[in-house]
Amino acid sequence: MSVSTETAVRPDSPTGPSAHAKHPSTHAKHSHDDAPDAAAAFARLAELEDGPERDAVRDELVTVWLPMAHRIAGRFRDRGESVEDLRQVAAMGLVKAVDRYDPSRGAFESYAVPTITGEVKRHFRDRMWALRVPRRVQELRNKVRLARRDLTLNPGAPEPTVAAIAAHTGLTEDEVGAGMEAMESFSTLSLDAELASADDNYSLADTLGAVDSSYELVVDREAAREGLRRLPERERAILYMRFFEDMTQTRIADVLGISQMHVSRLISRSCARVRDEAMGGQQPRSGRPDADGRTDTEGRTRAA
Repeated sequence: MSVSTETAVRPDSPTGPSAHAKHPSTHAKHSHDDAPDAAAAFARLAELEDGPERDAVRDELVTVWLPMAHRIAGRFRDRGESVEDLRQVAAMGLVKAVDRYDPSRGAFESYAVPTITGEVKRHFRDRMWALRVPRRVQELRNKVRLARRDLTLNPGAPEPTVAAIAAHTGLTEDEVGAGMEAMESFSTLSLDAELASADDNYSLADTLGAVDSSYELVVDREAAREGLRRLPERERAILYMRFFEDMTQTRIADVLGISQMHVSRLISRSCARVRDEAMGGQQPRSGRPDADGRTDTEGRTRAA
């Protein structure tokens, strides 16, 4: 439903003068000028079934109570959100209040004010934080903010310490610290913004370290270290020549006096063995390597 900001009421509307004249007993005192007497209209809304007539009564109620929603939205001005956006949020809270209100439970204003206020507060909690923080930390931030304001009301009062804020709020110093850190999370600073204290006009991004791609290899190297140590000497030499000296398989075969296919099989077998051990798979085979680089256990298995 679109919420209009018009406050005029049609003469023939259920909340207009004619409706009130028919129900003189519904007139009551309200705490604000923007709280109209709409008891008769709410009673009629509760009796109507879903349909065009009920929608019309509902729209009229939202229209006449909209100034109150705008007043509530005005309490939250100058907090980083435009007044128009706050009014829209408050208007949505008003719509919810109209839909959920039960005339038998008391005055509409008593129900609508906390409903609309809660809607605006949720908007700030869920939409206005540049950095998402837990709700409990947001509440700590509000307590710390209010405590700092109370402790600096007197002119010339020094900036309150963490201990003073903790004593004033009943929080622990750790909780006060978390709340003070959260006060810096409501808005963020661009990485391209120049630092005010910088003489060389460098930005915040210039102070951040870069990710070293070699860090990703540390775990893999450490995991493979023990497996490489357990390989027969010739297989370690082949892996070294292939991956550290960047020698081709043909050249390795010439150096060792074996075929290139044999070098290829040894490289594949050695890499698979190291990988299995690093991944927690098969246990290393025991035994001494034969002339082809196989251990005694491997040779017996193939012979069988």
